[in-house]
Parts: sequence; structure tokens; C-alpha cells
Amino acid sequence: MSKKNRAEDRAARAAAALEERRRQEARRRNLMVGGVVIALVVIVLAGFLISRGLDDTTDVNADAASSSSQYGVAIGPDDAPNKVVIYEDFLCPYCGELEKASRDDLAQLAADGKVQVEYRPFDLLGQGDPSSYSVRSAGAFSIVLDKSGSEIAKKFHDLLYENQPSESSSSFPTSSDLADLAVQAGAKESDVRDAIEGDEGTDWVTKATKAAGSAGVQSTPTILLNGKVFQDGTTVDDLAKNLIAELQ
Repeated sequence: MSKKNRAEDRAARAAAALEERRRQEARRRNLMVGGVVIALVVIVLAGFLISRGLDDTTDVNADAASSSSQYGVAIGPDDAPNKVVIYEDFLCPYCGELEKASRDDLAQLAADGKVQVEYRPFDLLGQGDPSSYSVRSAGAFSIVLDKSGSEIAKKFHDLLYENQPSESSSSFPTSSDLADLAVQAGAKESDVRDAIEGDEGTDWVTKATKAAGSAGVQSTPTILLNGKVFQDGTTVDDLAKNLIAELQ
């Protein structure tokens, strides 16, 4: 090979090596940028979910939100020194966390006469879709409350959370499954199954959701303590712990 050819060959190899380094550097930059973008998306999404679950806005009309309502079930005496109202969606994962963290303590405090707790389910996540789990579960709750009374409705309420599906699930409990839970809670099957499977509680859910919206409730869980929005906590566990401490 001539000196000229060898020089040209070396130059070609050097150019190829330089181009490969450029490609590798471009890939490295793209991976870095992609990683930063993904991280930002995760942070924004997490912030959105947390803010939706633990809303710190002041848009709630506390007087309206805590006033008497036909869209819920209460435990504890009417003359209890404290009144707690919890707005919830049976699909909301934060509501499920609050339920786990507070149910037993709230039930004991209610039994001791220290508080009356009213649970008010409505449709937040279903966005009005009558086939959504949020609507169907709240509708089933309304049927059990109407047909079987508040004690069984509260047991059904608890079972819904014990069997709560993931918000991101691709397969939710059917209305027949909800009827099975209602019977497990103590409802008479002949009283509730046809109504639950026929989604006859949808109108009740629409009205309950409208009432919640009119009071400015836009997130779940929304907690009111003695007529004021209770937000003492940055996590659901803190919120539950601090709420119980206020009531003891």
C-alpha cells in the first residue's frame, strides 16, 4: 500500500472513530435527557395524585359540607360533642388508606359517645360514568342503606374498603359481586340483589355527587371536624393520627 493510500486509510479510520464517538455522545445525551424527563413526569404525577388525595384548597364551603345530609351513614350519638364528616369515593386509594388507619379508632370513639362520624360516599373518580366502579359501588351502598338500614350499610361500607380494587385495575368487581358483598354484610338478598345488579342507585349517586360539588368538595377524602375542614397532616397516616388525637 502506498504512503498516500495508508494516509487516506488512517484518515478514514480516524473519521469513522470520530463519528462513532459523536454517535455515542449523542446517545448518552439523549439517555440523560430522557431520564430527566421521566423523573419530572413521575414527580409531577405523584404531586398530582397527592394533591388530589390531600387537597389543601379552601374552596370547600365548610358550613354546607358539614350540614345535615341524606347521602351518608352515621355512627355515634347525635349529641356527641364532636362531629366528623368524611366525603369519600369507594375507589379512591387515599380513602382506603384513611379507612385502614382510622376505622377502628373512630368506631371506638363513636361507641364511647365522643364523636358522631358520618361517611358520605359520592362519585369523584367515575366522572359521572354510570358503568364506573365509583358510581356502581356508591349506588349499591345507597340501596343497602335504603333497604337494610344504617347498621348493615356501615358493614357493607367497610366490606367495600376491605375488598377495594386498585384504581388502575383493568377488571373491577361487577354489580353482581357488589350484591354478594351486600348479602355478606347482612342484607336480605331478595331486598337488594335485583336493585344492585340493575344499578338502581345511580340517581342517588348523581344527587349525592351534586350535593358534594355544591358544597365545594372536589377531592377525596375530604374531612370536616366540627364544621371545619380538617387538614392537619401531610400524609394520610398523619391525617388519621391527628384526627384521632383531636377526638380523644
